[in-house]
Amino acid sequence: MIHQFQKYLQEKIEITDEQFESISSVLKVKKFEKNEILQYTGDNFKHGYFVGKGLLRAYSIDAKGKEHILQFAPENWLVSDRNNMNNEPSIFFIDAIESTEAVLMPNNFMEEAARQVPCLQPMQIKLLNNSIRFMQKRINMLLSATAEERYLDFIKLYPNLTLRVPQWMIASYLGITPESLSRVRKELANKHFRP
Repeated sequence: MIHQFQKYLQEKIEITDEQFESISSVLKVKKFEKNEILQYTGDNFKHGYFVGKGLLRAYSIDAKGKEHILQFAPENWLVSDRNNMNNEPSIFFIDAIESTEAVLMPNNFMEEAARQVPCLQPMQIKLLNNSIRFMQKRINMLLSATAEERYLDFIKLYPNLTLRVPQWMIASYLGITPESLSRVRKELANKHFRP
């Protein structure tokens, strides 16, 4: 699993085996069962996750008990709660939708690694910029896009998840009801659309 994370980094930057070895001692691999909650709102965990196998999700639960999914994290995705990175209690739950094996990274891993291995600095900036870009696009889609546009964007972002994730979770991610998602899927099927 650590090797998979190394490969992930090497696809993004030129990092040697020796450089990776020098920063990898703080990484840990952990397995999580399906439906296991890895993080609760209010926790002060000090790590994020790189998914090697399986599927995680980050979500919140409002005062009425409704879930709001922020992100899915399939294989080769990172997920963390940025509040924890600032030593504040987490605002999201993270749980395993499937049995999952993940690399646990201390919240300061990228910063510390970039100090030790300077070639990681551009990647750290790129990851942060991608995260901000992703969130801005997501907010804009939730505010201004139709349900169909949101669903098509979901399929583009997560092309292999429509059969792995229950429809109610996809609806939660899209900010619509499961009934609305069913209507969107039916309308797209009538247009002969296939994900």
